[in-house]
Amino acid sequence: MPRYFFHTRIGADTLLDEEGIDLHDADHAWRVARATIEESLSEEPDTARLMRASLVVTDAEGETVFEFPFAEAASGPI
Repeated sequence: MPRYFFHTRIGADTLLDEEGIDLHDADHAWRVARATIEESLSEEPDTARLMRASLVVTDAEGETVFEFPFAEAASGPI
């Protein structure tokens, strides 16, 4: 199973995911990213700051698989 890393980018700052998680594929990583963002938004009182953030999902080689803006997850179901 491939390993995906979920880095949080807020402006010029990036919080690195050093461990990653093994998932079936990029679609599974997308679902995990969305759930992670939704959970973060529900727990964080400063959602305005998070609305400028993105999860940058990379593979084990460090290649970007996709970026998921927090604002996109907050806009409702896709």
